[in-house]
Amino acid sequence: MKRLLFGLTLMMASPRQVTAQYAKQDSTYKRYFVGSTLFMLANLVPDNNPPEMVYLNLGYRITGKDVISVELKTWRYGWPIGIPFGKSFEKEGEGFPGYIREHGISLNYQRFFRKRLFAQVDVMPAWQSFVNDRGVKIDKGFQFFNTYSVGYHVKLFKDRVFFQPSIAITHRPYQSRMPDSFKQVDDKWPRFFYGQPGLHFGFNF
Repeated sequence: MKRLLFGLTLMMASPRQVTAQYAKQDSTYKRYFVGSTLFMLANLVPDNNPPEMVYLNLGYRITGKDVISVELKTWRYGWPIGIPFGKSFEKEGEGFPGYIREHGISLNYQRFFRKRLFAQVDVMPAWQSFVNDRGVKIDKGFQFFNTYSVGYHVKLFKDRVFFQPSIAITHRPYQSRMPDSFKQVDDKWPRFFYGQPGLHFGFNF
């Protein structure tokens, strides 16, 4: 999955003539929403690191500026998450001897602090399966995967739909023991990733 290409597209496509996020005194906005990410379109792209991603977001607006949500996620990856954009990103020879499949439940808090602009913190415990290059599950693991992002909220179709392009830092504060063959690859890279684009969308109700 080419995150950089998606991120550049995100920034160029962000609308300018959009309605601001819900005012603090506004009591007419829809409090509930369900959403996902356009990154799931990467499932359709032939790639040497197919994400096989499924992503569902369920949210509630406490106020016009404070939002909480729960995200159910699963995906797989064949390269360490900490490899930065550059010559080593998804490069042959830098990947795992197989892939990691994760299932996670993310708890999120979003705060709007200047019209469309928001900051968000996601904390996700994730359960892992380590699969070797023969397709055999060899071990299981657990990690915390956090995301710290800033972005814009765009109202569409009379506020029935919204779109939220964002940019983030991801962080793995805890990782359980990996199989040695995976650990040797993962230990070469940091547990932070800078510049992760986001392409979230949702439906209000």
